[in-house]
Amino acid sequence: MAQVAKTKENLKKCICMKCPSYTFGCKMKNMPANMLGMMMGSLEKKEHFEGMYCAFEESRCIKEGKGCICPSCEVYKENGLDKTYFCLAKGGK
Repeated sequence: MAQVAKTKENLKKCICMKCPSYTFGCKMKNMPANMLGMMMGSLEKKEHFEGMYCAFEESRCIKEGKGCICPSCEVYKENGLDKTYFCLAKGGK
């Protein structure tokens, strides 16, 4: 698997927040931490972020796959990724 850079440029292209597996409850639960994480410091130094799962670790909130849109993401395409559901298991399936 290609290494995806933890950059704000990639985060702007990321579509994880639009994924059907990323439920409304997860979005509401993680919004404060995600907003703070984007505004404070470098993403490169963060180990966990609820989003851009292909660069960070799996979600601590998503427990069930309800459809995957990874293959339609520019970050996915630009990094030559070929797996799905990065939110559920590092490396996808």
